[in-house]
Amino acid sequence: MTDPVLRAENLRKSFGGLVAVDDVSFAVEESTIVGLIGPNGAGKSTTFNLLSGFHELDDGEVIFEGERVGGLSPHERAQRGMVRTFQITRELTGMRVMANMLLAAQDHPGEKVLSALVNTDSVDSREERARERAEDLLKFLELWELRDEYAGNLSGGQRKLLELGRALMADPDVLLLDEPVAGVNPDLTDRLLARIDDLQSERGMTFVIVEHDMDVIMSISDKVVGMHNGEVLSVGTPEEVKRDDRMLEAYLGGAV
Repeated sequence: MTDPVLRAENLRKSFGGLVAVDDVSFAVEESTIVGLIGPNGAGKSTTFNLLSGFHELDDGEVIFEGERVGGLSPHERAQRGMVRTFQITRELTGMRVMANMLLAAQDHPGEKVLSALVNTDSVDSREERARERAEDLLKFLELWELRDEYAGNLSGGQRKLLELGRALMADPDVLLLDEPVAGVNPDLTDRLLARIDDLQSERGMTFVIVEHDMDVIMSISDKVVGMHNGEVLSVGTPEEVKRDDRMLEAYLGGAV
């Protein structure tokens, strides 16, 4: 077996006197979907923020594609291929859908004045490739008909799809999804999950997903990491974690 593409090793994070994440370790294999579950206060979101660089580690290490990235900023991790979405979408509501997609392209050369002045052919070529990629993704996500709509006019579910599209514009190796179906109606939830499944099964993408909806996580994940009180309580296939009495007790004892 190849080495995991992403590893959390003994992650620890405290806020004041509260230990939010305590010695958390797990691995994410390439081309798999790993789901993080647990009741409120389990430490899922903090772990997610440690992986993506939005919280600084107190201890432990994040290893991405064989390199330690614990000291890198979120932007630097994204440049290396680890990209995340947010529970509350961050599209630019006053801009059109296509413009939102194009702004999300990694290292857009047209924004670099010197490059634009001395290498216009390269700039034009890369901008054309970015537009082609945006078109392909909007069609894949079934947002093509909305390409000229202002992002602020989209429904909650459509904004989630746009958020996914913006993340995909960065061509990530690992995509971390923060509650991708929260507040999304059932029809768009099914569409969003189908697109994630297609990306994993047909394009070999790797995902880490935090989601409160246990049914969603169990239906789409290859591996589930169950957390409680800041610690990893159970790791295994969805069926294995579902049968783990410790996870059942954690959910029954807290708010799901």
